Amino acid sequence: MKQIHGGDWAGFQTEYGFLPLDFSANLSPLGLPEGVSAAAAAAIGDAGRYPDPLCRALRKKLSAVHGVPMEQIVCGNGAADLIWRLAAALRPKQAAVPAPGFAEYERALAAAGCTVKRLHLRQEDDFALTEEFLAAITPELELLFLCNPNNPTGRLARSELLSAAAQACRECGTLLVVDECFLEFTPEPSRHTLIHLLGDMPGLVILRAFTKTYAMAGLRLGYALCGSAALAEKLRDGGQPWPVSTVAQAAGLATLDEKEYLERLRALVAAERPKLAEGLAALGLRVIPGEANFLLFYSGDPQLCEKLRPRGILLRDCSAFPGLCPGWYRAAVRTGEENDALLRAMREVLADG
Repeated sequence: MKQIHGGDWAGFQTEYGFLPLDFSANLSPLGLPEGVSAAAAAAIGDAGRYPDPLCRALRKKLSAVHGVPMEQIVCGNGAADLIWRLAAALRPKQAAVPAPGFAEYERALAAAGCTVKRLHLRQEDDFALTEEFLAAITPELELLFLCNPNNPTGRLARSELLSAAAQACRECGTLLVVDECFLEFTPEPSRHTLIHLLGDMPGLVILRAFTKTYAMAGLRLGYALCGSAALAEKLRDGGQPWPVSTVAQAAGLATLDEKEYLERLRALVAAERPKLAEGLAALGLRVIPGEANFLLFYSGDPQLCEKLRPRGILLRDCSAFPGLCPGWYRAAVRTGEENDALLRAMREVLADG
């Protein structure tokens, strides 16, 4: 079966009989926090009954953390679940997405019968979001997806540009959905979030996920902060009634106490990202100056993933992203030892031709 996303460790294990060093999925290299693991294990005893369909305890704690009313928060089975819920609930006729950008925006919108316009980010700008995209925000545009930092480029949008986009969306009646799933990996996430606009922008949705930040990909948990309770209710009605398991809810509650973990994670990414970027550039590769926990780079070799795979390393082939051709790859930022292993393997592969 064709894999749309990275992180296919199971396919690798089936083929080779051991687990790979996985740079194809942008997860915290620190792994699942011990406190979260303990909370998830303890919740197994409650798995004999249905989970709370409204995730009340988790939403209450998220409300306190973000200063957003509880009734404006929706939890889901990862951010992807919420993206599909949005498309299914709202069924917009016209929407716009960044290109390259996360595949689930366009897939969910297309499944809902929406016409999707791609806002192309240019290579000559290192795929930065520029003022040009503001022209796409018109009264005919019903929904706009933005990702900050963007996936797969890792680029943060300038705060003033995001504010201008929010203002334009407010004036045109366009629903603005900002995916901030990788924002916690940046040094100062509070400088770049649009959470402060939720109070006076009913047509704003901010997506967050525990998946990447706390290495909870196997538990699946994300949430949406909505600009109004009415919008949150539509989002809740857009999918199945029990989207978050009892175990995932308990894990999510525990993560919100993991402040020291988050500090260690940001420090690790801040230290290792420039080292990995320099190492890749030293191999003659074009590296996009991303600010997230991953780096987009161009090698010109369309077989790089296949050459690294037998060496036990998974890389994300980005040729399927609109706007990227064969030869573009994405690598997660992991620990120093793991990053060094990637660079050694790439050095050997590139030397072999």
